[in-house]
Amino acid sequence: MNCLSVLQYAVEILSVKHIIVCGHYGCGGVRAALNNREYGLIDNWLRNIKDVAQTNKQELKLIENDQARVDRLCELNVIQQVANVCYTSIVQNAWRRRQPLAVHGWIYGINNGILKDLKVDVHDQAQIPKIYRFPVSDE
Repeated sequence: MNCLSVLQYAVEILSVKHIIVCGHYGCGGVRAALNNREYGLIDNWLRNIKDVAQTNKQELKLIENDQARVDRLCELNVIQQVANVCYTSIVQNAWRRRQPLAVHGWIYGINNGILKDLKVDVHDQAQIPKIYRFPVSDE
């Protein structure tokens, strides 16, 4: 099963009310995305993180400490993945059905066990840019 099939089952069959996108600080994948090296098949997955780094390069450039830069990119990646979940037809169709559904972004500190709410909470289609919204059908 891929991620979308799990998401569809959770939203459409289980009628979950909350989806949590949770990353973790010190992520090796995020660290790898910041390096200019080839890793093989995982490079396809790392490209999405590189896109987030590129979009936020000015902010990341201002962070002098390498670990702090990796950790900030971990947070930014969670924020982007919350958006990506909201851009799916699965989530948008649930909102159109007026199904109560919120998507949240959290991050876990593997060094201290603290779960941090990034205060990224999306509750309806109006909170996402129009270009990503699926049109309302005349059913």
